[in-house]
Amino acid sequence: MTGASPLIDRSTLLRHRARARVETHFLNDAVIDEVQDRLEMVNRTFLSPAVVTPFPDQWRKILPDARIVNDNEILDLEVGSHDLVVHGFCLHWANDPVGQIIQCRRALREDGLFLSVSLGGQTLAELRAALAEAEIQIYGGLSPRVLPMADIRDSGALLQRANLALPVADSNTISAEYRDVFHLMHDLRAMGETNALAERVRRTTRRSLFESANEIYRASFPGDCGRIRASFELVTLTGWAPAASQPKPLRPGSAMERLSDALNTKETKLID
Repeated sequence: MTGASPLIDRSTLLRHRARARVETHFLNDAVIDEVQDRLEMVNRTFLSPAVVTPFPDQWRKILPDARIVNDNEILDLEVGSHDLVVHGFCLHWANDPVGQIIQCRRALREDGLFLSVSLGGQTLAELRAALAEAEIQIYGGLSPRVLPMADIRDSGALLQRANLALPVADSNTISAEYRDVFHLMHDLRAMGETNALAERVRRTTRRSLFESANEIYRASFPGDCGRIRASFELVTLTGWAPAASQPKPLRPGSAMERLSDALNTKETKLID
């Protein structure tokens, strides 16, 4: 991040995390389940795992022998010391996400696995839209109130930039319902996911803004029984430290048979 202003105010983020209660939150359970499922699919025993996370207790339940590393700008990871590095639900708060992944990649041994679950670009799209409309109506302009998060295509590109082999990026969107905007913001506070943007508004926000946003939200994104719905997109990234034993794509033009023969179908030439 040399020469650039940081997107995230780390001191504010740490204060928000200090009051969080993530261990009892449904989203935390969903992340843990996702990581467990991915590790079971790999069907390998990892002997020297590490987890990058600000909330170690939740990860010790599934990786009790893992080395816990805080998600500082410079990760406390030794080069080539782990066969598994999990970036545990905090990559979306990184000022330099590709730098985080590169550091994890360097910490992997040959054929080691990198696995990350973080919030994606569709997260809180409803809240973002409602707050923006309300702020334009009241203040005549916009200010940064919801963390901008990368979409799945950009997230997948980070794996390639970090020189990870066999990169895979996919997402799953979870929908939750709340009584109102205030209930949603209370839940975000419990997760440690409230606004920690460096360029956030520092003055006290009028309650009328949130009341207006609540009415807009309720009209635009209604849930059942008078509630509102909120989306949380979980983006999962996996990649491997390169190794000679890994499968590699064939050289273009090296196929020995036609695809049409394999599919038992007739090949038709394209018309210019």
